[in-house]
Amino acid sequence: MKYMDEFQDPELAQRLLDDIRATVTRPWSLMEVCGGQTHTIIRHGIDQLLPEQVRLIHGPGCPVCVTPLEVIDKALAIAARPGVIFCSFGDMLRVPGTDRDLFRVRSEGGDVRVVYSPLDALRVAQQNPDREVVFFGIGFETTAPPNAMTVYQAHRLGIRNFSLLVSHVRVPPAIEAIMTSPDCQVQGFLAAGHVCSVMGVEEYPELAERHRVPIVVTGFEPLDILEGVRRTVRQLERGEHTVDNAYARAVRPEGNPAARTMLADVFEVTDRAWRGIGVIPDSGWRLSERYRAYDAEERFSVRGIRTAEPAACRSGEVLQGLIKPNQCEEFGATCTPRTPLGATMVSSEGACAAYYLYRRLGGPVHTDASQEASTVG
Repeated sequence: MKYMDEFQDPELAQRLLDDIRATVTRPWSLMEVCGGQTHTIIRHGIDQLLPEQVRLIHGPGCPVCVTPLEVIDKALAIAARPGVIFCSFGDMLRVPGTDRDLFRVRSEGGDVRVVYSPLDALRVAQQNPDREVVFFGIGFETTAPPNAMTVYQAHRLGIRNFSLLVSHVRVPPAIEAIMTSPDCQVQGFLAAGHVCSVMGVEEYPELAERHRVPIVVTGFEPLDILEGVRRTVRQLERGEHTVDNAYARAVRPEGNPAARTMLADVFEVTDRAWRGIGVIPDSGWRLSERYRAYDAEERFSVRGIRTAEPAACRSGEVLQGLIKPNQCEEFGATCTPRTPLGATMVSSEGACAAYYLYRRLGGPVHTDASQEASTVG
């Protein structure tokens, strides 16, 4: 509780807001590239507390949300096969594929299990040597190391009935894609602290310099977000564009060397499709040649599955920061957490889910400076 209170202190929040207000002289648009940060922003109304010149754009930072529809359909096809035990984290079970989700596959007799670690799935494989066990490995650089470790352990132990359905993506190429888009409105980035705690910050200075945008590594509590915004606005006002680590309590410049070594051994960089965005070059990982036998796409011959996104779902525009979730015509009407059109409404880190949970009915916008920071915490 001490640390939760420490980073949700209303008085400190007010000071940061005052500093931002005193610094900003013109409009700036900042993007957070983390679904956890998006939920903090919407839950605490941080975007409403900031001066009107500072606009926050929600980027493609939700791992479930950016998993392409065709990968979901591949998961469904594998999970429905006889003799397969399909393991996944719980937030993937409600993500809609073309015509069903993993809950539906389970109700139709598929052996779909929720696990809390990929190593749990490996234990299931050890306990069921006559069954094929598949783990659905999705996410950014944060979740990739434990998935890599699980494949490494399977190889070391000689467990052959385990495989990984891989849909891992990398943040720096996504920033590159955003900045080179003709519709780009972003002038500064709040980088995801947990990603940088694994990978470090060495990939960001070149991006910041080439695109002349400040990149501030930021945590996930309200004060973390406000401090990240403060440092980004200060750079913009000064005409600077450097990488700044505002999350030094968790992020070292070199990241986690052991995790990076494991990633370099088990995975190799590849082009990867992002849901609603398309293929971004060098933006993902696939299993390296040494571990290719554990690739579920190859093992179950589903690589050829191709699907199209539903026309009514505008999650691609949400993920690119082109619209807010509540600007979609289907938001809160045909698209709800119980009847989602896309993953952004399903995931606990999705922007649409955040708006539905915290802002669907239109919360108050505080304008009285004495009341502003009291909403934080």
